[in-house]
Amino acid sequence: MKIYTKTGDKGLTSLIGGTRVPKFHLRIECYGTVDELNSHIGLIMCQDIEMHHQKILKEIQDRLFTVGASLAADPEKSRMKIPDLQDSDINLLEQEMDNMNETLPELKHFVLPGGNTVVSYCHIARCICRRAERLTVHLASDSFVDEKMTIYLNRLSDYLFVLARKLNSDAKTEENIWIPRL
Repeated sequence: MKIYTKTGDKGLTSLIGGTRVPKFHLRIECYGTVDELNSHIGLIMCQDIEMHHQKILKEIQDRLFTVGASLAADPEKSRMKIPDLQDSDINLLEQEMDNMNETLPELKHFVLPGGNTVVSYCHIARCICRRAERLTVHLASDSFVDEKMTIYLNRLSDYLFVLARKLNSDAKTEENIWIPRL
């Protein structure tokens, strides 16, 4: 199988279902951003973090492939069976956040991105996740998008924030807080 097909050379690509759209189409932006997020999750997994976090991040990568596949499908024409997100996928993120928050100090200030490299990667992934969520909400205003996808992306950005705080705490790195100058 060749990786290059030359079918996109004129700026069009195919959705699952065969519909041809411009590469700047909102649906392409959505799943492209989810793919970018997935790559950054992979970068976080490659760092020296607990195996438990790596396992959860691997699960998240799998769910992001589900989200990407759904976004890549033309809701009107695709006949391909694509897995759905489940409530349990959202619950896992909430449960993980609750578990991490048990050992974290109470949040009393806004947190500036940074602290150490892996924490910074988490913040970058969080920002990309927020962008994916915004784009997906925009797409949902014109086309069918399973609402679990936007809920999942919303929870995932929260999870990445809490994970950043947890990894910062585990490394005993001082949290980078914002104290506004008045």
